[in-house]
Amino acid sequence: QARPTAASGSYAWQFEVTPYLFGSALSGTTGVSAVSADVDMSFGDILENLDSGFMAMVEARKGPWGFGFDGVYFRLKNEETSSWQGPGGIGTATGDLEAAMTQQIYQLAISYRLLNASTKLDVIGAARYTQLDTDLNLVFTTGPLLPGGVRSLSASESWWDPVIGIRVIVPFAEHWSFVGYADIGGFGVGSDFTYQAIAGVNWQFSKTFTAKAGYRYFYQDYDNDGFVWDMTAHSREITAPASGT
Repeated sequence: QARPTAASGSYAWQFEVTPYLFGSALSGTTGVSAVSADVDMSFGDILENLDSGFMAMVEARKGPWGFGFDGVYFRLKNEETSSWQGPGGIGTATGDLEAAMTQQIYQLAISYRLLNASTKLDVIGAARYTQLDTDLNLVFTTGPLLPGGVRSLSASESWWDPVIGIRVIVPFAEHWSFVGYADIGGFGVGSDFTYQAIAGVNWQFSKTFTAKAGYRYFYQDYDNDGFVWDMTAHSREITAPASGT
C-alpha cells in the first residue's frame, strides 16, 4: 500500500492506492428460480475455478475527511455445489449441479477522523454496490430436470446497501500498527443484512510504502423474486505496494 507523501500543512490532500489479494473461501447458499444450491469452497477450490479477478482500494484524505473506493471483481466457473434442492423434493440424489458466479462489489465511502493522535479512530458512511450473475448447470441427473425441464438456470441481480462503520489504527511497535475495521448495512434497502470485519497489521517499510496483511469476514443476505444470495466470505488479505502522492 502506498503511504501519503510529505505535504505542506495538515490539510493538504493525501492519497493511498492499494491493490490487494483477497484469499477467500466461500460458504452459504445461492438460489435461482426455486432451486437453491449450497456452496462450500475453500481458497484452493476458488483458485482452481477462478476465471478472472481484480481487487483494489483508493483513498484520498484532506484534514479529518477521507474519501474511499474499494472494488472487488471475480468470476468463478464450473464449481460443483456441495448440495442442492429444487421444487418438489428434487435434491442431491438426482444429479450433480455446478455453479458459475460473477461477483462485483464496489464501495464508495466517506470517513471522518474523530481521533488523530498516535491512535487514530475514523467513523465511516458508505454505499456498497453489488452485482451478481449466477448460472446453475445440471451436468448429470438420474431423475427430473430443473424447473421447466431444463438443465441450466441463470439470473442476474444488482443492489445498493447503505453501510456504517468504524476503523481504528493502533501502533504497537516501530513501523508496525494494528488496523481494525467493522461495518454493518443493508437494513432491508438492498440486502436484508450485511456486515464485515477486518483485522490486520501494517508494516511501514519506507516513508512512502506500507505492506498489509490481515483477515476479512464478509457476509451478505439478499433475496429477491427467487434469487438468493446468503453467503459468507472469510479470507486472508495481502496487499501489494503501489505508488502514491
